[in-house]
Amino acid sequence: MKIILASKSPRRKEILSLITTDFEIMSEEVDERAIEEEVLESGGGADEVQRQLALKKARAVYDVLDEDQKRDSIVIGADTSVVCDGQILGKPVDKEDARRMLTMLSGKTHEVITGVCVKTAAAEEVFTDTTRVKFGDLDKYQTDLIERYINTDEPYDKAGAYGIQQGGALLVETVEGDYFNVVGLPARKLSQVLDTLLM
Repeated sequence: MKIILASKSPRRKEILSLITTDFEIMSEEVDERAIEEEVLESGGGADEVQRQLALKKARAVYDVLDEDQKRDSIVIGADTSVVCDGQILGKPVDKEDARRMLTMLSGKTHEVITGVCVKTAAAEEVFTDTTRVKFGDLDKYQTDLIERYINTDEPYDKAGAYGIQQGGALLVETVEGDYFNVVGLPARKLSQVLDTLLM
């Protein structure tokens, strides 16, 4: 079976490389905002948003494969969000938005939820994994860190305006759960699912 990662994220590529080096990357655009709005309007929460985004991303790639490829492929779709005080934080639009998000997260524990869909011709396995992350208190040190961090390029392509695997690590006090889930893929859980499929 050929494994296809339906994501251009270099971070997800690195995590999947821990599980297997034998995979390809292929991604198709999906309207993430429309999917999120649809789920929330129907009464679903952040967990369901992530499940649907992962599912739609996997299906978008699966649907462009030819019949032989569909029969012999495992497509992995994923999406990660940061949830604080019941609010889903997307990618910041500018420096002020990044500052707002990081200030809001400081001194609190938030949830990082990654939805994953593993799709084959026979099945669609969709699951989420949640990691609890606590930021340092909003003291002078944290405020200075935030200012330095938002002046780098790092926050602007990441949900919640931080990457734990880079300079954003300094903002974090504790992590409860799968660290790799915060980076973009729950490594152990995904490894177990793939192991079951490939047995």
